[in-house]
Amino acid sequence: MAHYSWTDATRKPGFWFVAALLLFVTLPHYYEALEYPAFITRMIADLSLPRDSFERILFLAPIIWAGFPFGWRGTVATSLAALALMLPRAALISPTPSDAMLEAGAVFVVGNVLNITLESLRKERQHRAEMEKTQRELRASEERYRQLFESAHDAILITGLEGAIVGANKGAVGLTGYDLAGLCCLKIGDLLSEEGKRTVEAVHKRLLDGENGSRAEVTLTRKDGTEATVQLGVNMVRSDGRALAFQYVARDVTEQKRMQENIQYYLQQATRAQEEERKRIARDLHDETVQDLVAISRQLDILASRGKELSPENTLLLKELRQQTSHTMQQVRRFSQDLRPVALDRLGLLPALEWLVSDVTKYSGIATRVNMIGSEGRLPEETESALFRIAQEALRNVWRHSQATKAEITIEFEPNMVRMSIADNGKGFEVPKTISELPRDGKLGLAGMQERARLLGGALTVHSEPGEGCNIKVEIPARLPHA
Repeated sequence: MAHYSWTDATRKPGFWFVAALLLFVTLPHYYEALEYPAFITRMIADLSLPRDSFERILFLAPIIWAGFPFGWRGTVATSLAALALMLPRAALISPTPSDAMLEAGAVFVVGNVLNITLESLRKERQHRAEMEKTQRELRASEERYRQLFESAHDAILITGLEGAIVGANKGAVGLTGYDLAGLCCLKIGDLLSEEGKRTVEAVHKRLLDGENGSRAEVTLTRKDGTEATVQLGVNMVRSDGRALAFQYVARDVTEQKRMQENIQYYLQQATRAQEEERKRIARDLHDETVQDLVAISRQLDILASRGKELSPENTLLLKELRQQTSHTMQQVRRFSQDLRPVALDRLGLLPALEWLVSDVTKYSGIATRVNMIGSEGRLPEETESALFRIAQEALRNVWRHSQATKAEITIEFEPNMVRMSIADNGKGFEVPKTISELPRDGKLGLAGMQERARLLGGALTVHSEPGEGCNIKVEIPARLPHA
């Protein structure tokens, strides 16, 4: 009910109508010279009512009317005004003051009771209308949900709190191979692998503890015995805060998973082939090209030893050629080491990293060192190659972009995991939300490092802020995922 101030009430037309009605019934109450129409006079006579009693009853009209626009407050205010208008006559003019006072009080009480009753009836009708509207909306909402439920492409299953399937859509029939009747004879666990059951039980526990729903990848067994990889979302169905059921939304990702595995396999094979090619080229450079350059250098030494037979110009030319050959030989050896350090294959990851930081320190002037935690052991060749390439790319970025004066590699060996971090004191940069955004900014090296770690079941994170340097952390299982 709206609340009105006195000023607000006087602006409503109903206020002036009630005031006019009060005036209309008050005039004959005090001016008996005013005559009623004949039909009203006959009605008063038929009811055997005194005229003044009838006039007091007329005060019910403005009292009841005031309740419609102003509610119970308007009723009380109008009934008090009517009582104030009736009391002078009842006390001073009426031949039977006690009866008149009683009638005036009765009009006050009856008017308020009638208005309260009418207000209750009105509210009840309004409430009933709202309930009917709500029921219509609920029926419409249920129908829309039913249509969405039935036509959804994803499989939807409803189970009780104990896991028994109580409802399913056509998508669930297509995914599992069971018909609706067959599904409703099963529990959700009957469709899942042992690992999937444990995953779903853990999700159930979290939901019953009040946590939000979650999504997991599980293996589902169809009616014909074939398996499908599904992305399973689980939510709780509640009513008035009470848990009623679980809802599962399953999407078949078998083909996507297979394609993902194929892509990962091809990438692994491409990376392996790339490393093998690097190794072959490095070996050829070391065993053939460098040896040829050594032979040329010796021949130049022999020619230079015949200084008496050569002119000074030719002697100087031979000396320059020998220096160029020596420089080229050093560059080829360094290029060979960059392609595939001999230490990596012969001695392992740590000696290769020590050679790398020594090389970086020598050619860049950046003070670089290696720290080891734990007990060093040989890792699978692919793991050692990936960690070395990540460290090599990270130090190359430090050299080219960071303006750092110090860098540090820390490698930690654990029984089932190897962790490595590369930190520098350079200018740093703003790291995007995901590393996958880095290629758009031209930072292909970091994206490549992440991909190397991911291919071996590992993860790479980058922590950096402008002016705060950069810290790249990678962790890779000590054994390959397929080992």
